[in-house]
Amino acid sequence: MLNAEEIFNTKLLDILFASTNYGTVIVNSSGIIQYMSNNYCKFLGVERSEVIGKHVTDIIENTRMHLVARTGKSEMADLQFLRGNFVIANRLPIILNNEIIGAIGYIIFRDIEDWNKTHIHIKELLSKHNYFRNEQSITKGVKYTLSNFIGESLEIKKIKEKIKKIASGDISVLIRGESGTGKEIVAHCIHQYSNRSDKPFIKVNCGAIPEQLIESELFGYAEGAFTGAKRGGKKGKFELADGGTIFLDEIGDMPLHMQVKLLRVLQEKEIEPVGALHPKKVDVRVIAATNCPLEKLIEKKQFREDLYYRINAIQIFIPPLRDRTEDIPLLANYFLKKYTVRIGKRITSIDSDVFSLLEKYDWPGNIRELENVIYASVHLTNDEILRIEALPDYLKSFNNKKFDDKRLKDIVEETEKRVIEKTLKKFNFDKKKAAKSLGLGISTLYDKIKKYQIIDQ
Repeated sequence: MLNAEEIFNTKLLDILFASTNYGTVIVNSSGIIQYMSNNYCKFLGVERSEVIGKHVTDIIENTRMHLVARTGKSEMADLQFLRGNFVIANRLPIILNNEIIGAIGYIIFRDIEDWNKTHIHIKELLSKHNYFRNEQSITKGVKYTLSNFIGESLEIKKIKEKIKKIASGDISVLIRGESGTGKEIVAHCIHQYSNRSDKPFIKVNCGAIPEQLIESELFGYAEGAFTGAKRGGKKGKFELADGGTIFLDEIGDMPLHMQVKLLRVLQEKEIEPVGALHPKKVDVRVIAATNCPLEKLIEKKQFREDLYYRINAIQIFIPPLRDRTEDIPLLANYFLKKYTVRIGKRITSIDSDVFSLLEKYDWPGNIRELENVIYASVHLTNDEILRIEALPDYLKSFNNKKFDDKRLKDIVEETEKRVIEKTLKKFNFDKKKAAKSLGLGISTLYDKIKKYQIIDQ
């Protein structure tokens, strides 16, 4: 029979676990690490020589290995938060001659790519049960998950899949779309499903900060940097986001002189607070958003081309609500439930005539406007069914509106733009296939794309 020393033999265990991709750790009865597999060391970013002989709680966060080694009680399929991710952990006691001599534990993953898929899937399941709606998430700046990104249209499904694919990396993301389409929700989702989710998420509205203050807001300032400077200086948004994510909303409104400084931050991974003698290193993922056509701003020399390519490594385009009308019933019911609970009214459903009207309306304010409409309607209705009579006056007026006040040319152009956009999306923006389907020459299609300012996704 093997003794404890032979059981904890490193060479023997390496042979045993070499063919598996589980992360394996073994501790003795005191919780001291006796063995850790190479792939687990790699996952944790540690050297095996540094961890052997250390207490397991000093190496693995949120571990319960020492408790299993003490109590002898197995723990199977336990959800453990580790290095900003969720892992499935199994822990079993090692018993020799009726005596607990230690414990073996392993986390389940096949490779880094598979792990990323797995932990995002787990986070998605948890978000559906409002697991992330806790004080820690709020204090870290995160308010939304994929469960808040409502929609089952093809475009929204593609965006959700894209979020899952890119979340685990550190690559910069540019989110585009009209005002009110949900750009901030997408930014929150990327952070929440990333490896930085336990670090801060800092939002900056580049258009809301006065030009003379934006540098100190982003990069902070040193003590005595200017008259009235706070004693000890002040951290800027980038330093507050260190280790996490910074969301630069309305980046198209950022002044040119700040664009130069931002580009340096992205290239050098360091900031220079106002009045500071030396730069500071920061580890920040940048997510930017805009409802402006940055390409046109570049042509007008109002936005730097080199910065555009730096923030545009991955682009996500959120379509306007008028282009995904099939999502309107889902969104309307979601907001109905949200506000009936908040206000304390009993409204069980939305009348079919209301849905018909909502799907015909153009929604210039997109989802934000729809939310406000439902919110107002919940206040205005006294029925258990939300009917047209409870809608805001401008929507009721729209219900009877004709196209008499529009020129035929405008109607034709609006229709043509929508058809071209839908066809391009159908063929994943393959312009040759789209042109063939529409019966247009490729040069004609390019002219129309330019004319209608259709953004390639």
